[in-house]
Amino acid sequence: MPPLDKPTRREFLVTTSSAALGAALPLSNTRPDSPVAESPSTAVPEALVYSSEELLASGPQQTFTGDRAVQIAMPLGGIGAGCICLNGYGGLQDFSIRNHPSTTALPEGFAPSGAAFAILHIKGASPVTKLVEGPFPALKIYDQGLQGEGYRRGGFEGFPRFEKCIFKGEYPFGEAALSDSSVPLQVTLTAWNPFIPLDDKNSGIPCAILEYTLHNPSPHPVEYEFSYHLSHLAPGCSREESASRNSVIPNLGVFLHNAEQPNSEGFGSAALIAIGNRPRIKGMWLRSPGWEFDSLSALWREVSTGNFTANEGSNAIDTSGRNGCSILLEGALAPGKSKTYPIVITWHFPNCYQQVGGLPLPEAQGAPGCRSFPEEKSPPWRPFYASIWKDARETAFYVEEHYASLRARTVAFKEALFSSTLPPYVLDAISANLAILKSPTVLRLENGDLWGWEGCFPEAGCCHGSCTHVWNYAQAFPHLYPKLESSLRELELGRSMDESGHVTFRSALPEGPVKHDFHAASDGQLGGIMKVFRDWQISGDFDWLKKMYPLAKRSLDYCIRTWDPDHRGALFEPHHNTYDIEFWGADGMCTSIYLGALSALAKMAGVLAQAEEAAFYGDLAHRCARFMEEQLFNGEYFQQKVQYLELRNTAFASMVAQVDEGSSEMQKLLKREGPKYQYGNGCLSDGVIGAWMARIYGIDTPLAQENVRETLQAIFKHNFKTDLSEHANAQRPGYAMGHEPGLLLCTWPRGGKPTLPFVYSDEVWTGIEYQVASHLIAEGFVKEGLTIVKALRSRYDGRIRNPWNEYECGNYYARAMASYALLGALTGFRYSAALRTLWLGPQLSTRPFKTFFCTASGFGTIILDASTLRIQMLEGELLLEKLALADGTQTRNFEWKTTVRPDAPAVKAL
Repeated sequence: MPPLDKPTRREFLVTTSSAALGAALPLSNTRPDSPVAESPSTAVPEALVYSSEELLASGPQQTFTGDRAVQIAMPLGGIGAGCICLNGYGGLQDFSIRNHPSTTALPEGFAPSGAAFAILHIKGASPVTKLVEGPFPALKIYDQGLQGEGYRRGGFEGFPRFEKCIFKGEYPFGEAALSDSSVPLQVTLTAWNPFIPLDDKNSGIPCAILEYTLHNPSPHPVEYEFSYHLSHLAPGCSREESASRNSVIPNLGVFLHNAEQPNSEGFGSAALIAIGNRPRIKGMWLRSPGWEFDSLSALWREVSTGNFTANEGSNAIDTSGRNGCSILLEGALAPGKSKTYPIVITWHFPNCYQQVGGLPLPEAQGAPGCRSFPEEKSPPWRPFYASIWKDARETAFYVEEHYASLRARTVAFKEALFSSTLPPYVLDAISANLAILKSPTVLRLENGDLWGWEGCFPEAGCCHGSCTHVWNYAQAFPHLYPKLESSLRELELGRSMDESGHVTFRSALPEGPVKHDFHAASDGQLGGIMKVFRDWQISGDFDWLKKMYPLAKRSLDYCIRTWDPDHRGALFEPHHNTYDIEFWGADGMCTSIYLGALSALAKMAGVLAQAEEAAFYGDLAHRCARFMEEQLFNGEYFQQKVQYLELRNTAFASMVAQVDEGSSEMQKLLKREGPKYQYGNGCLSDGVIGAWMARIYGIDTPLAQENVRETLQAIFKHNFKTDLSEHANAQRPGYAMGHEPGLLLCTWPRGGKPTLPFVYSDEVWTGIEYQVASHLIAEGFVKEGLTIVKALRSRYDGRIRNPWNEYECGNYYARAMASYALLGALTGFRYSAALRTLWLGPQLSTRPFKTFFCTASGFGTIILDASTLRIQMLEGELLLEKLALADGTQTRNFEWKTTVRPDAPAVKAL
């Protein structure tokens, strides 16, 4: 086939929305002392809609109040353990604690939802009682009719509230500052969950920790009663919660459990405790069969009049009606003094009956949430935390015992991350999507393996099986919890691959055999081979590489046979991909991943002394690079060459050969334009995603770097829009629409957009925006990349969308974990445990420059100034032999044999 024509570039003008995005500043106006490396001269200044000051200014994280807090729901929980969400006015919602999502985005019904809330009662001559939450958002009251029964939810929402709430989040911490002119105390809630890189056990505790700090700014002492209340989170499946049981935990709180069959899905427990204080304990609320309102009516009467009554929990008489428990702490604060009360909620639901994607298993009896097998039979699977703690009470004891260290270690991680010398919106993007790790998107099985949905619907996971072509983008797990990430490689190449090398890109839950009756996903399967290389470099585990290499080879050989049977160096045969369709003919996106996989396997083969295999895959990689450069690069960007003739798959060619005047309109369209859902000469934002993966994984490929850079510039020039109000989108516009900015998945700047382009082409996905942004930054186009990130995060403003929930096909979408790649792109940090080599090359010229980092053996910070580089470990150790320090276009290499530990930082003179 002849090379594509290479016409001159077309002019491009971006219409800016100055009110939303600020004035444009061409790169030529960059000040000499600007703390950013100069973007290459071929960059496109017209699309830069933020000034250097806006892009590079330092500062604290943003705060949210009023309508800008209405969408906030920050997950608090454990990896694979479920979560409860902290909302923007200091309350809890979305009790996704039973191994599936459960959100408030549903029509209300007769059954009350979970309730967890604090009440502050001020004693004295002028008593006042308030729910310790800010104003209830007006936009939630009716919510387009979802709340047409008058907001029949937790039952506490209508209690008197604090007048003002200011929310701030630095994940995994969320803070709500509450004040009220009628209340002499100010309250600050700090909510969090243990998040400690590499410590998957303590980062997987099924708990939410709430620290309420009461402060007296008045000139007078204030007496108060502070109480916390929790509905029964494990009521069982019987009517009127009659199977629920409550037991007082002396001096701590209450254990909530039930009398369900031990292998039942409804069997489980929860606990409420106060740490460091001895509360008065109401082991059980008033039980009133019938209306669910009665329990909280009686409870409010008690706490608002200072007549809280304690009890020992369940008894033989009061066995029906809404159930719950309360703890109360009383005290007095002198002027200017403060007091903090740590409150812990734990949960434990050990029996999981969700089955998807595998071969048929025995059917359980009962409705979802209450399913069971015969008593002697175990449930299909159990969550990992159930192998560590036997119930919620034991979990609560563990948190109480280790509270100080869990907090200190989590704070150390958070402070290290947020001390990085990066713009605040970048740290926001990196940290906010770490919430996905704690969301119901992620499950963890009893054997420790990770398993994930793509995202979450309100009551169920969306798109099962740690989908390879979506999780391809996610970069947080491999760096922060590499052991968990490597379990995904073994899942896809072990249990989801057959003897031919076909990988079913959606794995089974519970783990086990899968059907092989659908297309393999070309991008997911090839990306998995590149991730074997990445995970080996991160871990340095040579034995693991030896185990995984033959599996990766089998997978790649399948890909070659299936999509490049003549070894020409591209994917020609129709190949399935993340857009849920098949591309016909070679394209830049999937072929660039093919190139990365070939190069990775050639490198791994060489390390394992498989010289013949290394030569074969290396030679094919060079053919692949030549094909991309000669056949797919059009002078501006890599595109697709649609092909359906002269393929082994003749299905489409045979079909259109039969089309005549009597055929349907669709068939005639296909005969004119070829297979539907192609992108042809379009400019695809994923157009060189394989080069992105190769760069951040440390895989050298023979592809001409200049063509990659040209493509990235074209993607930014054509696909980034500052205002989408004139963009026609018949697909799913809600990700970015109206006057919002965003990076479109594909545009056709040269014309030729098909009548039926690939589905999703007119949409905006945050995971792809992060992929492009981090790739631009890594290639030196810093302002372009930062522009995409700043624009993206402007859409997640708390009023329209939740800043801690970047969604796509469902909430807490896995692809958004691509944001973690921003850290490596801006710092140039990469570490190979296999080579004991550290790379660093900050793209910002600020000195001293500081960054958080995490390897498989420890985490800490690096500080680079004009004359030294200092490594400080917070946990673990770092074994070094070499340092590669990049500065602009130069890289200096140093021999540096040292072991860095928390008590032994390392300093290198430069």
